Amino acid sequence: MNVKILTLLTVLGLIILINTACGTVNNSPEDSIELKIAAASGLTLPFTEIGQAFEQETGVKVTFSFGSTGQLADQILNGAPFDVFAAADIKFINNLAEKELIVPKSKKIHALGRIGMATLPDQEVIVETLHDLLKPEIKKIAIANPEHAPYGLAAKQSLEKAGIWEELQGKMVYGRNISDTLAYIETGNAEAGIIALSLYNEDAVNFHIIDDTMHAPVEQSIAVVRSTNQVELAHEFIEFTMGPIGKPIMENYGFIVPE
Repeated sequence: MNVKILTLLTVLGLIILINTACGTVNNSPEDSIELKIAAASGLTLPFTEIGQAFEQETGVKVTFSFGSTGQLADQILNGAPFDVFAAADIKFINNLAEKELIVPKSKKIHALGRIGMATLPDQEVIVETLHDLLKPEIKKIAIANPEHAPYGLAAKQSLEKAGIWEELQGKMVYGRNISDTLAYIETGNAEAGIIALSLYNEDAVNFHIIDDTMHAPVEQSIAVVRSTNQVELAHEFIEFTMGPIGKPIMENYGFIVPE
């Protein structure tokens, strides 16, 4: 074969190879991008829905780790690779900010949570007020652990304000987070419990909301984790949760979203 023709074919082959490689990269620039969100268990339902909408809007994969706020804060303190932290209590984000683990000025109060009493629909004993929890038919009452779960702390504060916390000590069982607390009720391991309004499913439990004057505000705070490599995307996700798509989703699950 003529040397010139062989050289030309070689050059053409290299050009095709380079273009193919470039085309592969350019066709899916965000395939390798993943946004990792640590979020309080009370956000499981709305954030799952918001995450799906965010993926559709941006093409960026969103992965959630749901758990108690305190436990997630400890994970971030120990170097867990999250991009965004959504806490059920602002003090946990404030604590991380003091340790310079939060991007300055990224913190926002993005929602206020509510709590209420939950029982199984087919249960004979009626629980409509906090004092109904004193009924002898109620053997176990589930709340999230108030030591590290803000919804559990709000439950404890409500029972204290009602003057029945001490009286109920023998009945209390503690979930690791608010989702675990709901599981106690759904499985029949507790006759009643106090859960987040955001987890309420009318087909699964009866629910009676607790007046928000009975406990400190459950301020849902969100911020960008300082160790992230996706600062702009993390900010974009936070704005998305409070924007025209995320805000109605949050409100649909009982959250109050500030303007």
